[in-house]
Amino acid sequence: MALVGEKEKREQLTEEIPELDRRKEKMVEILQRRDQERQQGVERRKLAKDVITVKEEKTNFFTSAFSEEKSAIEALLASCEGADRTALTASFEEISQKMQRLQKFVNDSMMFLSAYELRQAQAAVQKLQGAVVEKRDECLPKKKFAFKSRRKENAGPKETKPSPPCDRKADQPMVIEQNLCGFSDADSQVLVSSADEINGKDVLLTRLSNCLVKLLGSPNTIHVKNVTNSKVLCGPVSTSVFVDQSAGCTFAFACQQLRTHNTKDANVYLHVTSRAIVEDCNGVSFAPFNWTYEGIERDFEQAGLDRTKNNWNIIDDFNWLAPDHSPNWSILPEESRITDWDEILAP
Repeated sequence: MALVGEKEKREQLTEEIPELDRRKEKMVEILQRRDQERQQGVERRKLAKDVITVKEEKTNFFTSAFSEEKSAIEALLASCEGADRTALTASFEEISQKMQRLQKFVNDSMMFLSAYELRQAQAAVQKLQGAVVEKRDECLPKKKFAFKSRRKENAGPKETKPSPPCDRKADQPMVIEQNLCGFSDADSQVLVSSADEINGKDVLLTRLSNCLVKLLGSPNTIHVKNVTNSKVLCGPVSTSVFVDQSAGCTFAFACQQLRTHNTKDANVYLHVTSRAIVEDCNGVSFAPFNWTYEGIERDFEQAGLDRTKNNWNIIDDFNWLAPDHSPNWSILPEESRITDWDEILAP
């Protein structure tokens, strides 16, 4: 009987050993998995820390480089006091180039800047651009000009093409300086500039009403202010377009950056390689840029714009910080978009 009991115990132990081995293996597997997860967690935290460090380094570099370039432009502006016209022309040419580089630097840094940092940089660029325009107007004053305001009854808009400054008539609303041109104080006219007149220059469009403006070239910047019930069509802009205090307009712009302020009831056909910004606006609708003219491909190349990159429907509203869509802008429905510009622009 004792031998039988001992035999049963040995059989029971034989059966329990594999089960213990399986439990041991399972425990080892669990411990290995936990250790692996712990190591992965350490790696993730290290990677996140490295990313934050790199971002901080990039941000610090941006702040330092931006401040240095901005100070250089402000120093150039200060040096304009008392300079002769030749020196002023050279200074403003250099300032224009530096402004272009500064704007590109901001655009290229968008990926790692916070929304606040980007907003501050863009506001500083816009303020500096305004200071440049004011200083240029002060040091290189615009010529005085007058305009015809009467039109024959039932007559269509009269087309005005700019001619060289020495041949300019008093009723042609165009001012051309070395790096500045534009139309101002016109009503119900067709205003056209060619590539030879606007390439690489800053274009100012102010106090226009019921006008059609066609800019057939590649300017450096566009400033649109106090323009109502007008159509403004422009070739590729190498840096930025600024629109302010305008209403009831149709715009067609291709640019690096668009900033729209105090504007309402506008349709914008846009090609933008960075971001478009609206501020204090309402009723602004966006559609992809589709206006064309002979030579536009050459102008895109000159402006340095990437035709394959268009963020026309990515809009930042500085007055709307909520996660849902801003009520101040919308996508223009396809059935409402202009597809045949020649028909729309026909007299």
